[in-house]
Amino acid sequence: MRHCFTAAPAQFVRPCGPAGAQRIAGRRGVWVTSGLLFAPALLACLLAASCTSAQDYPTKTIRLIVPLAPGGGNDTAARVVGHKLGEALGQQVVVDNRPGGGSVIASEIAARAPADGHTLYLFSTNVTVAPALHKKLSFDTLKDFAPITRLTIAPGALIVHPSVPVKTVRDVIALAKTKPGEITFASAGLGSGSHLGGELFNMLAGVSLLHVPYKGSALATASVLGGETSVAFTNPIGALPHIKAGRLRMIAVTTAQRWPLLPGLPTIAESGVPGYEIIIWNGLAAPAATPRPVLDRLHRELMRVLAMPELNELLAADGSRTYAETAQAFAAFIKYEVEKWIKVIAQARLSAT
Repeated sequence: MRHCFTAAPAQFVRPCGPAGAQRIAGRRGVWVTSGLLFAPALLACLLAASCTSAQDYPTKTIRLIVPLAPGGGNDTAARVVGHKLGEALGQQVVVDNRPGGGSVIASEIAARAPADGHTLYLFSTNVTVAPALHKKLSFDTLKDFAPITRLTIAPGALIVHPSVPVKTVRDVIALAKTKPGEITFASAGLGSGSHLGGELFNMLAGVSLLHVPYKGSALATASVLGGETSVAFTNPIGALPHIKAGRLRMIAVTTAQRWPLLPGLPTIAESGVPGYEIIIWNGLAAPAATPRPVLDRLHRELMRVLAMPELNELLAADGSRTYAETAQAFAAFIKYEVEKWIKVIAQARLSAT
């Protein structure tokens, strides 16, 4: 028989029951649990302190870590949503761009950050791909972060430099088959959506486009614009000014259905690569140990922010649309993405290490 230790005299201590908690004899309302002495008043005080802490959040500037360079669609979404979120919370949200390492560098920083709600992390495809590309990670993508909600979704598009003699997806496939390993495609970095878009194209179309990674979609688009690379799978809206000026050519979108903002542009799937689909997405998460009341507060404010007409107008100008969901739905989506890319990357025999 075990006994609970307290500072009370031995005659006041009774054997601990199955629940591991025991009232001290002769002392009404005082209980011993796990070797500590608790009174109802003390418990109420602790609960009140917890509530006050959640209500007072945030108490300082919030850092939003983005695993990409400034200028791309995901970075834009982080800044636009972050600004509105900061206004709603009464504290500034500062974007901290940490590109490189296929999101690993940024993920390590975010996972180790204090779990107090003052550090948020922008999830995107490259974060969910990391477990498939890297054999050893110092963090667990599914366990070390608390998903809050997705923010935006957008299509990708296949763009080419005008010097490349192609006008359709079938033309790209035919050219790539005559010059295996010579036609290059730019991406926003190892494991990014634009990288996987190219690798999935290689796998489904039976070609060998050569991958050239950059630190962000803006730099990837600039490489095609400058003729350093031949094609890219990237955000179409960022490329539109160059397309209108004749400096780039857009061939197809990467989504399964035609995108409402670009109804005249065919999908890659309908243009000779059945089953092809890549969508650009992003969402917010926090370190896993972040208190639930803080996460709930963030989710409530984000639901309000994502419903703002002015924010939707700003994002639509970048080709995106908001995608609000529950934390549970976002967590399930992240798990699905991680498992999906493990299979795809294994089949493509890709690895970063």
